[in-house]
Amino acid sequence: MDGRNTKLSYPLEKFNSDVSGRSFHNGRFVQRMREKAATLPNVRLEQGTVTSLLEEEGTIKGVQYKTRNGEEMTASAPLTIVCDGCFSNLRRSLCTPKVDVPSCFVGLVLENCDLPFANHGHVVLADPSPILFYPISSSEVRCLVDVPGQKVPSIANGEMATYLKTVVAPQIPSQLYDAFIAAIDKGNIKTMPNRSMPANPHPTPGAILMGDAFNMRHPLTGGGMTVALSDIVVIRNLLRPIHDLNDAATLSKYLESFYTLRKPVASTINTLAGALYKVFCASPDQARKEMREACFDYLSLGGIFSNGPVSLLSGLNPRPLSLVLHFFAVAVYGIGRLFLPFPTPKRIWLGARLLSGASGIIFPIMNAEGFRQMFFPATVPAYYRSPPAN
Repeated sequence: MDGRNTKLSYPLEKFNSDVSGRSFHNGRFVQRMREKAATLPNVRLEQGTVTSLLEEEGTIKGVQYKTRNGEEMTASAPLTIVCDGCFSNLRRSLCTPKVDVPSCFVGLVLENCDLPFANHGHVVLADPSPILFYPISSSEVRCLVDVPGQKVPSIANGEMATYLKTVVAPQIPSQLYDAFIAAIDKGNIKTMPNRSMPANPHPTPGAILMGDAFNMRHPLTGGGMTVALSDIVVIRNLLRPIHDLNDAATLSKYLESFYTLRKPVASTINTLAGALYKVFCASPDQARKEMREACFDYLSLGGIFSNGPVSLLSGLNPRPLSLVLHFFAVAVYGIGRLFLPFPTPKRIWLGARLLSGASGIIFPIMNAEGFRQMFFPATVPAYYRSPPAN
C-alpha cells in the first residue's frame, strides 16, 4: 500500500506439517478431483449438461440432462447433490438466491516473473480497489484486477488494455511491471463478475445444494474453495452413518443440521471476505480512508494482530466472535491514532464516523449470514439431529 509492504504468515505451529496454504490453477484442480473420484470402484462418471431437476410431489427424484451428442437422458437417485456453480440454473427451487455483484475481476497470467514474497499471495491496496497476485505454477502468476461495479472497459476496442496500462500498471510492485505489460500485450485478458450470495436454503427432500450454487462470497480472500471443501467434510460426516437414502423426507430433516454445522467456517470466511473488500477499496470519505490505513497498519503490527485475522480468513480458526473482536479492534486502533497527540472536536467526530462506518460494513453482512446460526448455533434445533434409524 502506497509503496509500503508487510508480510503475513499462517500461524501453523499447532498444526501438522501437511497443513499449508495452497494456490492452483482452478480448472486443473477440479479436473484432477474428478479424475480421482472416477477411479473409485463405486463411482460412475457421466458427462452431460443438466437441464432440470426431476420432481415428484415435492421430492427431487433425479435430473434430466443432455449428452454431448444432444441426446436427452434422465438419471434417478435418492439424493441429488446440486453443485452447478455460480451461474447455477438449478438453485431457484432449492434456495432464495439474492445475488449481489459488487465488482468484476479482470484476469491475466504473468509469466516468468518473481513475486515480492515467494510462495505468497499478494494484495495491492490500489485505487479504486485491490489487485491480487498469486502463483499458480512454477512459472505463472495469476493477476486479478478488481474493477468496482458491473461494467468493465471493453476488451474488444482496446479500452481495457489502456485502462490496465494507465490506471493499474503504475500502482503494482515495480518487479512485476514488465511482466504485467507483456501479459496485456499478449491479449489473453478475461473478465469475471464477482458474485456474493448468502446461503438461504429451502430444505427439499431428495436434494441438497452445495458450492457456489449455494453460497458465494467476494473472492478477495480466496475463500470459496476452503468453504466448499469444508462443506464437503461436514456433509460426508453426516452421510457416513446412513446406509439407506431412500426415505427422502426423513433424510432431508436430518440433513437440515448441515446448514448450522457449516456456519462456523462458512460465516467467518464469508463475513471477512465481504468486510475486507469494503475496507480495502479506496474512498474519498476521510473516515473510510482512516479505516483502510488502520487495517493495513494493524496487520503490520505482527503477532496476534496479524496471526488472528490470517487464521480467520484461512479457516484455521473458524470463530465468528474472534472475527468481530479483531474487526472492531482495527476500528478502535484507528480511533486511538486519531486522538493522538490530543483529541480535537474534528478528530472525535472523525473517530465516531469511523466506528459508525465499521458497524455499517460488518453488521449487514452478519445479518445476511444469520446472527443466531453464527453466534449461537447450539440454540438451533437442527444442530442436534441424529441419523435416522435404518
